[in-house]
Amino acid sequence: MARVDLARYAGTWYEIARFPNRFQRDCFGSTATYTLRPDGRVTVVNECRKGGADGPLSSVRGTARVVDPQTNAKLKVTFFWPFSGDYWIIDLGEQYEYAVVSGPDRKYLWILCRTPAMDPDRYRALVASLQTRGFDVGRLIGAAREDP
Repeated sequence: MARVDLARYAGTWYEIARFPNRFQRDCFGSTATYTLRPDGRVTVVNECRKGGADGPLSSVRGTARVVDPQTNAKLKVTFFWPFSGDYWIIDLGEQYEYAVVSGPDRKYLWILCRTPAMDPDRYRALVASLQTRGFDVGRLIGAAREDP
């Protein structure tokens, strides 16, 4: 991964697909908003609708810190201190139009886009790339999963 410009990465990302996880159970229309702080850390706000697209808004705020300053692609995110999780940007569009996030154990995976929908060809290419990298892409869920 080339160096990630966190100022360009900042902003809102829409979840296109993910591996199921306990902390997003019953979440729909998930977004993640990143704001670069003066101390170099990143404020993270994750939001989703609970129970369906018209469900109540649920939000959680956390903080991320860079753990690999060579690339800025590996971060640790804390939502509930002292617990933190790996947030590794493993793929990123040249124009920062999409991102793929996972961790070293590949337990989690997110495909993110700057818009609520992703071009189907781009999605298929990302999924194919992830499969060749050893990810179990059959586990992906989300809007894009319905029409891969």
